[in-house]
Amino acid sequence: MSLKKATFLILLILLVDQISKFYIKTHFALNDKTIVFDWFHIAFVENEGMAWGTKLSDFVSFISDRTAKVCLTVFRILAVFGIGYWLNISIRNKSSKTLIFAIALILAGALGNIIDSVFYGIIFDSSSGQVATFLPEQGYDTLFHGKVVDMLHFPIWEGNLPSWVPFVGGKAFSFFDPVFNIADMAISTGIGILIFFNKRAFKNA
Repeated sequence: MSLKKATFLILLILLVDQISKFYIKTHFALNDKTIVFDWFHIAFVENEGMAWGTKLSDFVSFISDRTAKVCLTVFRILAVFGIGYWLNISIRNKSSKTLIFAIALILAGALGNIIDSVFYGIIFDSSSGQVATFLPEQGYDTLFHGKVVDMLHFPIWEGNLPSWVPFVGGKAFSFFDPVFNIADMAISTGIGILIFFNKRAFKNA
């Protein structure tokens, strides 16, 4: 895959990701939900931290949530430079299309969520109890303190587990609870490709 095609893929994913987030922010209040199918909901939530709403301060107790948020965002930015360098080197070395495709997906997803974290606090006002306004006089937070917008929810199955299941048998269980976005899907897909198609991805290594 050429640099031009990889760049096009990254920009396409970024565009779809940001359009979907912009639509949700300007049409849904926080925690609003639309049931598209029984197994697919549009559910607006905001993520202040890492995957599944985890915060860096949950692991590093001596720093505040706000400081941890900035540290996490800066780390993400540095990681994006690293992923971008990896992509560039892979293209120059004529690595497999599978590897370049996977790296491009991961880079696009990382960039999509960084945009939220860096800018959304100043370009939107609060979504709590209201539909947010784009470019308000006062945003809901400062630069680097934006929240990542999530909206895709797939509650595929909900019920009680069979009694024969060890440890959790007979208990209520639902699959799949997390709410995520297009950028998360790109990252997860890219990582999945590297794991499950490892030999094909690194065949030229």
